[in-house]
Amino acid sequence: MTTETNITAAALRRLHRIHRQLADLRERLGRGPRLARAHEANLKQAEEHLAKIRDQAHRCRMSADRKQVDLKASEAAIDKRRRQLNEAKDNREYQVLREDIAAAVAAKDVLEVEVLEALEKLDEYQKTIAQAEAAVTKTRQDGERIRREVLEQEPLIRGDIQRLEAELRECEASLPNEFREPYNRVIRARGEDALAPVRGEFCGGCNQHIPLNLVNALLLARPIFCKACGRLLYMPEEAGSRQQAAGSE
Repeated sequence: MTTETNITAAALRRLHRIHRQLADLRERLGRGPRLARAHEANLKQAEEHLAKIRDQAHRCRMSADRKQVDLKASEAAIDKRRRQLNEAKDNREYQVLREDIAAAVAAKDVLEVEVLEALEKLDEYQKTIAQAEAAVTKTRQDGERIRREVLEQEPLIRGDIQRLEAELRECEASLPNEFREPYNRVIRARGEDALAPVRGEFCGGCNQHIPLNLVNALLLARPIFCKACGRLLYMPEEAGSRQQAAGSE
């Protein structure tokens, strides 16, 4: 490799590193607000689920209360008929009252089962409410923690981005004139994925074979693109070291 080739390859390696670091930092910068919004959505969903369970429990409680009132009324009616039974004036009235009492007792037995089932269901609702309340509390705490972390990390990330953007401008200014236009064009098109090293005779981006004549042109400090993926190619640092060692021999 010539000195010019080494300088150009080093600049492209540095530019590739900076672009990847900037992409990672910008992704992290955008990830924080996305996580915060996701936790807000999770909290809303958890609160809506809790409200739904509470409403169902309230309806269950009202139903149980009504059934208990009906049960007491049924028991009072049975007691009244039993008193009437003792005061029956004839056999016909006696039989009618006995049949009424039997039907009322059967209905009361069904109502007792329904009251017991409603109370058991209400106990299950209370357990579910406790679990839902715990989920809301945890989701709210997680969201608050995420928001704190985002607020703490954002200025640090922005500072790193500003530092790397300044380094990027400095490095771009060091590119040879013949590299600037093709470099700018591919950066506009592909962003941080615009460059790739040549490893052996293969593109480090898409792993497609790079013809030997293009590798030779790259060694002469010419802007060369992978014909398969369109990335701007550069020689990795270890390749430059091998070339220098071979030249010294």
